[in-house]
Amino acid sequence: MKKIFCKMWPVLLLVFSGAMAGQKLPVHTYKLDNGLTLVVSEDHSSPTFGLSIAYHVGFRLEPRGRTGFAHLFEHMMFEGTPNAPKGSFVKIIQGGGGSLNGSTRYDYTNYISTAPVSALEPVLWLEADRMRHLDFSEENLDNQRDVVKEEIRVNVKNKPYGLFFWTDLAALAFNKWENAHDGYGSFVDLDKASIEDVERFHHTYYAPNNAVIAIAGDVDGDTAYKLVNKYFGSIPAAKLPTLPDVSEKPNTKERFEKETDEHAMAPALAIGWKMPGPDSADYYPLAVLGEVLLGGDASLLYQKMVKEKQSMLSISGGMGWPLGDPLTFAGPSLMVAFGIYKPGSSAAQDTSDIQGVIDQLARQGIDPKRLKAVKTKMIADFYKQLASYIDRADYLAITQLLHGDANLVNRYPDLIRKITSKDIQRVAEKYLTVANRSWIDRQVAQQHQEKQP
Repeated sequence: MKKIFCKMWPVLLLVFSGAMAGQKLPVHTYKLDNGLTLVVSEDHSSPTFGLSIAYHVGFRLEPRGRTGFAHLFEHMMFEGTPNAPKGSFVKIIQGGGGSLNGSTRYDYTNYISTAPVSALEPVLWLEADRMRHLDFSEENLDNQRDVVKEEIRVNVKNKPYGLFFWTDLAALAFNKWENAHDGYGSFVDLDKASIEDVERFHHTYYAPNNAVIAIAGDVDGDTAYKLVNKYFGSIPAAKLPTLPDVSEKPNTKERFEKETDEHAMAPALAIGWKMPGPDSADYYPLAVLGEVLLGGDASLLYQKMVKEKQSMLSISGGMGWPLGDPLTFAGPSLMVAFGIYKPGSSAAQDTSDIQGVIDQLARQGIDPKRLKAVKTKMIADFYKQLASYIDRADYLAITQLLHGDANLVNRYPDLIRKITSKDIQRVAEKYLTVANRSWIDRQVAQQHQEKQP
């Protein structure tokens, strides 16, 4: 996903004090006549702002036969417009000491920036300009197609493990194309993408009534609304397509694949259990369960598999890992456990031992002190992210876009706090079953096996 970084202003790395963590963020929501939603969170601690514009289109909505197109289009959004040539964003934002980025996920594509507040109006003009029209040219498409292909070569094809714990595991576990296909895309599909495809995608999804703008920082709501209405208000709404039903039930039979990795020096294991969408009452208990099992060195699976058994060198994961957290999905995801295991160990035995930890948790529950510590860490980590204007704006935009309520950022800590041991037992027994389990044993290639002691 496209990355354009520069040194962040130190003032943006404000850390909430304990008192601030107990308070609610100011959240004000506005709606333009064309359907665009604006969310503003005032904070005058620093003369800067963070901005996120999120569009309700991601991997799940890209056209069949055009895998990777949502990500490719994200790159095209940085290729300039007839009014703002390529490089305008970088010049204005980075030139003033700010930073910008873009990313594509299952249910959204977002464009984020942070800069001194004096740059807010130019940034809004630039965002409105590229929502209205892009520089659609074969040259730009060819350039970005090559950039995306190189990204795939670096991150997938020529890298140990190659993100198989995302792309391959999703393909194995899910049944519906929207959830199962590779969001990075195949070279064949990327080569088939045309200028007509780019124009159609832009006109269909990059519309004000399919977007949310969130601004956090040294701004007031009325001023922000006037600026947003000034630059975005005349952009017409689009007739949006009906969203597909991407929901899936848990699987009823275990799924397994064995793969060979040409670049890895040690074998790896990836396990995925299908999770429900955020409309389920089990959603937030599952998020906490993911942290209990996989949230760092103190987690149950790390302690069991790395410390006690010493059959694995590492294990990590969680709900929605590695592409998001519970607030950033509108549909189903996977609970993922990914680990590198020692040569000579058995992936099947490790999988069985991991399941044993889960089954014990489902039977006996979790120690109250451990559960409290996990929830406290989850909430503290969340507040730490909200401390930066750019991350705060991004969460506000995404929660408004996907869940219809930016104030979810204020309710999230309480949703986590109220999870009980019985909740953990219930969802572990219901979802983290052998029947709902898909797993991949990724073994090293023969030439690497011969080099092992």
